[in-house]
Amino acid sequence: MDHYDVVIVGSGHGAAQAAIALRQNGHEDSILMVSRDRNPPYERPPLSKEYLAGDKPFDRIMIRPEKFWVDKNIGLRLGCNVNAVDPIGHELTLSDESRLSYRRLIWAGGGDPRRLACPGSDLGGVHYVRSKRDVDSLREELAAGAKRAVIIGAGYIGLEAAAVLRKLDCEVTVIEMQDRVLARVAGPDLSDFYADQHRAHGVDLRLSTGVEKIEGRDGRVAAVVTDASETIACDIVIVGIGIVPSVGPLIAAGAAGTNGVDVDSFCRTTLDDIYAIGDCAVHANPYADNAVIRLESVQNANDMATCVAKAIMGDKQAYDAVPWFWSNQYDLKLQTVGISSGYDATVVRGDPAETKFSVVYLKEGRIIALDCVNAVKDYVQGRKLVMDKAVIDPALLANSEIQLKEMDAA
Repeated sequence: MDHYDVVIVGSGHGAAQAAIALRQNGHEDSILMVSRDRNPPYERPPLSKEYLAGDKPFDRIMIRPEKFWVDKNIGLRLGCNVNAVDPIGHELTLSDESRLSYRRLIWAGGGDPRRLACPGSDLGGVHYVRSKRDVDSLREELAAGAKRAVIIGAGYIGLEAAAVLRKLDCEVTVIEMQDRVLARVAGPDLSDFYADQHRAHGVDLRLSTGVEKIEGRDGRVAAVVTDASETIACDIVIVGIGIVPSVGPLIAAGAAGTNGVDVDSFCRTTLDDIYAIGDCAVHANPYADNAVIRLESVQNANDMATCVAKAIMGDKQAYDAVPWFWSNQYDLKLQTVGISSGYDATVVRGDPAETKFSVVYLKEGRIIALDCVNAVKDYVQGRKLVMDKAVIDPALLANSEIQLKEMDAA
């Protein structure tokens, strides 16, 4: 049986950063990444943006060139799942029936796309956007002439895909069960702005609408039928309704967790010598009033990875990183800092009609988050205000002629 000092499950941002950070912090023993993906570590955010659009080839979204992993003596076992974890024996059983042992295990398995559960959801032409393979399949159909798309879900993935498909001159209909877009991650000010932008670019946006079934012809999608009995003809369907954390083997091994796996402030699970990071790690986040959450972002994955690497090397520092996110749609660059959930008031800086503005989220007077559209200075300067939990007069915040760094906190 092969033995490794550290085994990392996954090959996304968190997994790659964990391996890199271990080497940067002086780890000289063996490291192995095990991933069901058949490609070396690559960036996930461009999949629904530049990679789907064809603006970036695969080699430009790789986290590091393949030679890097060889030079750093970081092993890659690709195209292979972890089927079982033995936390007592410190052993893993892989999908090829091989076994290996570890001293430390870092679980960075991410998640699987949440599947659509309705008749016809298994037809050809139904796509998800989670891996290179997913997007390659979608690009093949677009190249073959698919021109009518129905996108189910108006979160970041769905709206980013909609923007790309409009750029490619496809007819696009977006179906969303909530009464506004981005309902899970932003307030109504931002939701209304993005809904207006997508409609202005020709997207048929159907809110408060569900999917009854997908109709097919010769094994492929032909139309989506809504819960209002409307039939929308299409060539392809893209589903973006969230993820299901990939933690089954850990939970089966006894790790605590429900919607993910529970970790402490050092990203340790309840199993000895096993850490979890990234999209699948449930943690008390200091920027959400210590609410226990999962955070789906590159920032979270990378910073958790660094936290674990330092802990393994004896430099234990509790995870305490400011959350940030971004989304590119059309010529709009959205940058978010902080977590807006639980806000009780908002302040808009600038004019949404000019496509350059920010929404500041307040809770009991404290600044907890900012959504900044084409407003880089607000994003950069707002970070400190979020970290300081600053209290600033809302009338002053609304004055976009005054830079945030010039405002005095109470």
